[in-house]
Amino acid sequence: EVVIETPVHATSLAALPVDAVADVLLAFRERVLDLKKDPRFAYVLVFKNHGEAAGASLEHPHSQLIATPIIPIMVLEELAGSAQYYALKERCVWCDMLRQERRDGRRLILDSPGFVALAPFAPRFPFETWILPLDHRAAFEDSTEEELRGLAGALGEFLRRMNRVLGDPPFNFMLHTAPFREVQVGSFHWHLEIIPKLTRVAGFEWGSGFFINPVPPEDAADALRASAG
Repeated sequence: EVVIETPVHATSLAALPVDAVADVLLAFRERVLDLKKDPRFAYVLVFKNHGEAAGASLEHPHSQLIATPIIPIMVLEELAGSAQYYALKERCVWCDMLRQERRDGRRLILDSPGFVALAPFAPRFPFETWILPLDHRAAFEDSTEEELRGLAGALGEFLRRMNRVLGDPPFNFMLHTAPFREVQVGSFHWHLEIIPKLTRVAGFEWGSGFFINPVPPEDAADALRASAG
């Protein structure tokens, strides 16, 4: 499915007012809730490709949803890691990470009501950023309208900062949320991953699963903090 983000052609998600961004996020929620009723589907991936280099095939601002009968391997790995940490610590690894990053501050990009944007400790790509809710919740679609309006503010502010620093780069964002009918998902914590397309994935990365990132996350976060409007 394609979500048309605005009737205006010559604009971008970063340029939309917060209410318009919230409408996009609310549309995501409504479509996920509807697709969740279909027993054929195990997962819905919400994502956005901005710019030709990021895979966008349409110029008009849009996002996409794809429902799948299986859970993507990346999500399975996050679920497994979350469950292992919870079994060891009896705490959510994502909540612990949020507390640590807010206390440390070096990789913190913005700390807004209800949401935090941060550069992960070991990012795969330059300026990779995660936006996470402060309240623990496994499934994005369980978010309230008020919470999604808070996410709209954080997402819009981050995208504008990224544009100031990187000059409207091509990017992808992906929503990682709990699968539909898995029982053991309470340790998971939904989040949004944003990846500007600044480097190429080539033979070494494909062959090894390792990533070469020339920009330390602390430097990326510092630049994005300094670009606050």
